Amino acid sequence: MSAFLHPDRHRIAVLVRQGVLAMELSIVHQLFSQAAVPGGERLYEVVTCAVTAGGVRTTADFALSVAHGPEALAEADTVIVPASDEDYGPGADARLPAPLAAALARIPAHARIASICTGAFVLAGAGLLDGRKATTHWNSAARFRRLYPTVDMDPNVFYVDEGTVLTAAGEASGIDLCLHMIRKDHGIAVANDVARSAVVPAHREGGQAQFIRRTAPEPQRSTTGRARAWALDHLDRALTLRDLAARETMSVRTFTRRFRSEMGISPLEWLTQQRIERARRLLEETDLPVDRVAEDSGFGTTASLRQHLRAQLGMSPSAYRNTFHPSYDRAGR
Repeated sequence: MSAFLHPDRHRIAVLVRQGVLAMELSIVHQLFSQAAVPGGERLYEVVTCAVTAGGVRTTADFALSVAHGPEALAEADTVIVPASDEDYGPGADARLPAPLAAALARIPAHARIASICTGAFVLAGAGLLDGRKATTHWNSAARFRRLYPTVDMDPNVFYVDEGTVLTAAGEASGIDLCLHMIRKDHGIAVANDVARSAVVPAHREGGQAQFIRRTAPEPQRSTTGRARAWALDHLDRALTLRDLAARETMSVRTFTRRFRSEMGISPLEWLTQQRIERARRLLEETDLPVDRVAEDSGFGTTASLRQHLRAQLGMSPSAYRNTFHPSYDRAGR
């Protein structure tokens, strides 16, 4: 019997292990189950599965009764692996238990797979992150690097999207990742509706760097918030590092160092992210010509906008609008 009742919907299987972090499991169910088209039809179906169906311990004072075993993975379009307290145990190493490895082998080749927090250890143990960029909770990043030196570990970001393989940092970053996947699948409007329903930000700036404990606090004057706010009001301009640093009365070198410390990415990477978000909104919510979208979002030319959208989303501006603009004529007229 199929684990999924609605095969026409995008099928998400959440693979839980003993000691699963309850919050991470609930995040996936809550957010994806809220994603719907304007008429109310749900876009995803989410089921929970385990290596062996039955009782699964959580990190809270309750257990789960999981009805589905690894057969659910074979039907999934997306598989999400939350963290488990076993990831932190003294016996944790680079090798996956044979039953877990066998379960992961059932995932279809076309499916995407994502992890939350130390669930990344499972993806790495299965060889899915070799040669790729990934993230996990900052507190586990050093151990991750020791176990999986072939993975490009970045502990400073909330999540990493490598196409069919995605990783999120700590528990709350699971929210960021789920909203990102919804936004990628169905556009900004659907993702924003889900975020409003859950009363969470549709998109958080920065990365884990702002949460890492340091031996001494950063001085109050190190904030780059004024520069970021000013940049968002002037994205259509050809902004430079010197322009941004001047808003905080800093040298370019000092500004760049403090920006990366606070946000987890460089100023130019952040600017590109903001411009892509603005371009997506304009393509979804307006009928502006593509060349005007390129100008208003700060890319300057249609060619530059096309290059960045293809790199980030694998789509041209016209294809993106055709997919996500609610009233766009799908025939292209």
